Amino acid sequence: MDDSKVVGGKVKKPGKRGRKPAKIDLKAKLERSRQSARECRARKKLRYQYLEELVSSRERAICALREELEMYKQWCMAMDQGKIPSEIKALLTGEEQGKAQHNSTRLAKTGKTEANSSNP
Repeated sequence: MDDSKVVGGKVKKPGKRGRKPAKIDLKAKLERSRQSARECRARKKLRYQYLEELVSSRERAICALREELEMYKQWCMAMDQGKIPSEIKALLTGEEQGKAQHNSTRLAKTGKTEANSSNP
C-alpha cells in the first residue's frame, strides 16, 4: 500500500519536511561564495587599517603626555631647589594680566548698565 497521506486536498509523501532545495547553479553559487569572501577580506583590511590608525594616534598622544609630565617633573624639582622656572613666571603673569583685563571689562560693563538704568 502507498504511504502517502491526503491533507487539505493535497497528497503528501513521507520524507523530509521543509522547503525543498531549489536547483541552484553550482557555478553561480561558487561565484557568490568567492564574491562574499572578497568582500569579507576587504572589510577586514579596512578594519585593520582603522585600528592601526587609532593605535598610532593614541601612541602619539601618550608620547605628548609623557613629555608634558617630564616637563612638570622638572619644574617641580626646580621649585624644590628654590628656583622658579621662567615658564611658570610667564604663566602666572599671563593669568594676572588676564584677571585684570577681565575685572576691568566687568567693571566697565556694570558701569554702562548702571548708566543705562538711570536714564529711562
